[in-house]
Amino acid sequence: MPPLVRALDLVKIHGPADAGTPVLRQVSLEVEPGEFVCVMGPSGSGKTTLLHLVSGLDRPTSGKVELAGRDLATLSEADRTLLRRRTVGHVFQFFHLLPDLSVLENVGLPLSIEGRRPEERATELRALLARVGLAQKEASLPHQLSGGELQRTSIARALAGGQPLLLCDEPTGNLSQKAGLEVMELLREVNRRDGRAVLLVTHNPRDATFADRVLFLVDGRLDAERTLRGPGLEVEHVHAALAALHI
Repeated sequence: MPPLVRALDLVKIHGPADAGTPVLRQVSLEVEPGEFVCVMGPSGSGKTTLLHLVSGLDRPTSGKVELAGRDLATLSEADRTLLRRRTVGHVFQFFHLLPDLSVLENVGLPLSIEGRRPEERATELRALLARVGLAQKEASLPHQLSGGELQRTSIARALAGGQPLLLCDEPTGNLSQKAGLEVMELLREVNRRDGRAVLLVTHNPRDATFADRVLFLVDGRLDAERTLRGPGLEVEHVHAALAALHI
């Protein structure tokens, strides 16, 4: 099988190509099916921009992105959207739940977008909520949930469509230490049990230890020499790599 994500020599410049601000500089990476990859870097290093490029939400200034074996540059906007819906589940730092929908309705939203009827899969959706520890919260509205419950709802929504790749943008950034740890354990369980690939961007060393491979994005470039590999990564290993990179 081809990699789920293949990015080659990505450059992203905000503003005119000849006078703008470089955000990403010659970034290349691959994410294989079932792999858990973490990209670390400080705020403003281009981590979120990288996720937007590999999912087709944005276009690179130069370079190439293949998602599930298809070159995004060759697809129409409609075909890119369809490929993204079928391939990618998103987990965001700020949850992006609809405030007037219940937990169950938010989780079923990807099915509605695909033209399917969530009520026909209510049993499956309830089982998914039970899996993420929200069996008693299906009728709750987002404002009635804790931060950890909001993120677990977001993860359940990302899983509902069955996409093989999860893109996670600082998923513990707004959570307590305990809630953040629970979210990372859930993401690892999904990766191991379901075989779904995870591409996580974070600045949290603890979160990085859950990955099979940790890459470091510094000044818009990936530092290939500092790549860390699991399992068995410790927070101290990540801190040492960050210190060596002066971040």
